[in-house]
Amino acid sequence: MARNARRPVRPRASAGRLPKAALGLGSLLVLAGGAWFAGLPVLVSLVYLAMSLATLAAYAVDKSAAQANRRRIPENTLHLFALLGGWPGALVAQQWLRHKSVKASFLAMFWTTVLLNLGALAWFVSRGHG
Repeated sequence: MARNARRPVRPRASAGRLPKAALGLGSLLVLAGGAWFAGLPVLVSLVYLAMSLATLAAYAVDKSAAQANRRRIPENTLHLFALLGGWPGALVAQQWLRHKSVKASFLAMFWTTVLLNLGALAWFVSRGHG
């Protein structure tokens, strides 16, 4: 194959599975429903929404920087945004922007931040704050 020839397109690994964007948006809806029906403080839902929007924006800025060969947002910063409640927005960004969706080491740390965040939320609710 010539050096400049295009590679054949492979089917995406997520074909047939719940798309990440749907999982992220669904998670935000569950959090909003928790505030509405289960007494979870509305502020918690608003924090998740705000952090998700900030994280989505950070992914978009990072992808743009990568394409323009400019200074990138450090992966640790993206992970911190996810840990602080922005992981639903990160899921949306990973699918819609097709950014940070393949590198195994990044995804392993990302899913660790999701589990840590959900664990902290479960602890918060179990303490009677929800």
